[in-house]
Amino acid sequence: MWSNIRIGIIGQGSQYNRISKILRTKGIKFITYKPPRDKNYYDKKKFEELIKCNVIFILSPNDTHLKYIRLLKDNRFIFCEKPPVNKLNDLKNLKKIKSKKIYFNYNFRFSKISEILGNAKKFNLKELLYANIISGHGLGFKKDYARSWRSDRKLCKKGVFEIVSAHWIDLINYHFDIKKIQNLKLRNYTKNTNGIDNSYCKISLKNESEINIFSTYTSPLINRMVFVFTNGFVEKNDNIIEIRGPTMNLDKNKYFKKPKLIKRINLNEDQDYIFSLNKSVSYFLKHAYQNKNFSEKQLKKSLASNNLII
Repeated sequence: MWSNIRIGIIGQGSQYNRISKILRTKGIKFITYKPPRDKNYYDKKKFEELIKCNVIFILSPNDTHLKYIRLLKDNRFIFCEKPPVNKLNDLKNLKKIKSKKIYFNYNFRFSKISEILGNAKKFNLKELLYANIISGHGLGFKKDYARSWRSDRKLCKKGVFEIVSAHWIDLINYHFDIKKIQNLKLRNYTKNTNGIDNSYCKISLKNESEINIFSTYTSPLINRMVFVFTNGFVEKNDNIIEIRGPTMNLDKNKYFKKPKLIKRINLNEDQDYIFSLNKSVSYFLKHAYQNKNFSEKQLKKSLASNNLII
């Protein structure tokens, strides 16, 4: 099936491990180009192998994405990790590139919570009023974090915000349209690096509703969120998602009761992430195999999310 496609991957970090496993599971062969740490070193032979590929996965640090897109954009399908870029000037230059074969991996669009938000009408939830998202784990306390590009503000200016919060910002913008980020607070807690390991932002939507997002690398594993609609709510507590409604649920004395359970989903957090990533990779590969361009609307959404993050 994939005999006419040559795949190259740039980068060999944690996302490489996930995506290479997905490709191997599908029986897809690829070559790997690991960007050198020494900027003066250039592996000409390995790069010549890379440019022979017609499908490229850019999984390198955020500040290198534009460089590789520029080098490899012609006549190739490109899968680029999010965020596309992390500098305003890079975003301006990225917008000048007119290729419709570039796909940015905001894979949370394929997650279970995204599926629910995209089907709010099905559950008769009506209009979104408010949401709160907390996402954290203890990466900042691991020894190898200090050696990672994620903890280097020169390579990853906004740290956990542009890596973790970026997913949620895109997901909100994808389904509800963000008006602006009203408040952004970035914090370095670990002190042994200069990286941003905690972030908080308040978002206002075009309908004037508000959403809070807190992301951290210095907490126990926690993934909790609530989306409050006029006729129900969606609540996620780690591995359980509940959808409840309608609003008018009264007891015999005409007092409000907790809305009825519409649906409960038991969710394995790691499996949901890998599932969404798998669907995102499959979506990209399908377009590459069929030589089918990505929609202009999809590209604009990705760039709009990138603009909000910057």
